Amino acid sequence: MAYYLYKWLYDPETVFSFLRLLNYLSFRSIIAFVTAFFVSIIFGRRIINYLLKKDIREYSREYYDEILSPSKNGTPTMGGFIIIISIIIPVILWCDLANMFIQLLILTIFWFSGIGFIDDYLKIKKRESDKGLSRLNKLILQAIFGIFLGFVLLNKNMTPYPESIIFNLYVPFFKEAVLNLSWFYLIFIVFVVMAISNAVNFADGLDGLAVVPASVVAVVYGVFAYILGRVDFSSYLLFEHIPNSGEIAVFCASVMGAGLGFLWYNAYPAQVFMGDIGSQALGGILAVTAILIKQEFLFLIAGGIFLAEAFSVLIQDRIGIATIGRRIFYRAPLHHAFQYRGVAEPAVVVRFWIIAILLALVSFATLKIR
Repeated sequence: MAYYLYKWLYDPETVFSFLRLLNYLSFRSIIAFVTAFFVSIIFGRRIINYLLKKDIREYSREYYDEILSPSKNGTPTMGGFIIIISIIIPVILWCDLANMFIQLLILTIFWFSGIGFIDDYLKIKKRESDKGLSRLNKLILQAIFGIFLGFVLLNKNMTPYPESIIFNLYVPFFKEAVLNLSWFYLIFIVFVVMAISNAVNFADGLDGLAVVPASVVAVVYGVFAYILGRVDFSSYLLFEHIPNSGEIAVFCASVMGAGLGFLWYNAYPAQVFMGDIGSQALGGILAVTAILIKQEFLFLIAGGIFLAEAFSVLIQDRIGIATIGRRIFYRAPLHHAFQYRGVAEPAVVVRFWIIAILLALVSFATLKIR
């Protein structure tokens, strides 16, 4: 909205000359971050009060009682509404809504928050954390979006990419490691969407645990989007230029601001949980952003916290319990294993944050070490 106001009113010779600032992605990213943060702070308390009034609360699994504080049972959930509103408002205000990358990301928010809303609604209705959407139904809905996204990005008549890079897959640290997957890229896109969105969902188990690493990964992808969207920077760093992808940086700044604003209420002891509506939305955003800027493999580094959480569940369920009939970890996801061993929840969370920041720095190193 403000971006179009600039396009309409800007004239270097009039009183509106200051609007030229809105032409800079860096300026709009900063403003989007600040806007998202304050929207979260302003609306957060109102949303929490509404959730309390409607008795929209978390109900823990029974086996968690031995490691989780009983006081957490009954904490308001579906606080992901705070995150979603805090992303959407600055995106509408400060992004170029005609940009196809932004349109796809907005669609991502609604699709994945919709999946999360259905899951949370079923859990609350049945007052049981295991009675939401089945894992299969979630995977099907995620795969449907992945197929749609793949067809849009790989179709020469619709894609926002230059034709020369449509099917290219890039590998961090290696400037000449480019794989042309042809239409097998569609399968890869579907896999990435399902893998990342579920990985973020697994990490949402302690106060502030998921939102900070997700915000950090959003910053990493925002910086990469800014660089790849500029001919000069991408050329200097030997990356393929992706026209108009720089606008994603403004979107990622909104995610970061919304995440930190939500942390205001989600920090230990949490006043609200994000629920699946929040974790699915964040997971979907990170997955689609990684795909849009063709940095899917970068998530192996930047999103290392989420991968560790997801693999701990996979190993525990598929190898441990299903195959050899015993637990491999004390508990899964991984953060509960540390809790079970007696590490205090705030210590677990802050240490995961520290690791997330270190992984972000390693991710930035891939810009030069190639």
